[in-house]
Amino acid sequence: MSSLKELQDLVQEKYGVDPAALDPHESMREKGFDSLAIVEFLFEIEDRFKISLPDPDPSIETLAGLAAVVDRARAEQAAAQPPAA
Repeated sequence: MSSLKELQDLVQEKYGVDPAALDPHESMREKGFDSLAIVEFLFEIEDRFKISLPDPDPSIETLAGLAAVVDRARAEQAAAQPPAA
């Protein structure tokens, strides 16, 4: 399951940007997100999803790329957890 919708909702919540106004394949920098905003957004994602994102990952340039990185981190985290008894 893709995290894209959750990330779009988070962008709306944190920055007041309508998700429909963001093309998931367009650079977030081209939509006005500077380096500091992106770093803050990444920290928010790590806190919200309780994951650790890789440093620096070029696919984080777009929401679609970021969703793929988040999905991968969530899958790795789930695989690393011991099975429930």
